[in-house]
Amino acid sequence: QVQLVESGGGLVQAGGSLRLSCAASGSIFSIDAMAWFRQAPGKQRELVAGIFSDRTNYADSVKDRFTISRDNAKNTVYLQMNSLKPEDTAVYYCNAAIKNWSRRVNIYWGQGTQVTVSS
Repeated sequence: QVQLVESGGGLVQAGGSLRLSCAASGSIFSIDAMAWFRQAPGKQRELVAGIFSDRTNYADSVKDRFTISRDNAKNTVYLQMNSLKPEDTAVYYCNAAIKNWSRRVNIYWGQGTQVTVSS
């Protein structure tokens, strides 16, 4: 069993910063990739940023403002969000592709953390 636990969401004014964290725990052999998605009310869930080995990718809407990183020793992924805009308001979800001790890869989701940016 694997769990992803997110933290760091909250309310911030436009132009401010937040740092999200997502820690994976449980039956983990290795973590292949980790990512952050978000879902705003009435909209589809979208990929915000992903990290695989040392490679990262970002949605165009967050490039140059958000930074994804990971601490392999802690099985944790971070999302540093700067210059936040009201349109960044959403529930942010952690996602991970995790290989168990049987070498099978499964996809896991966190419970979500609310980020609200006021204008």
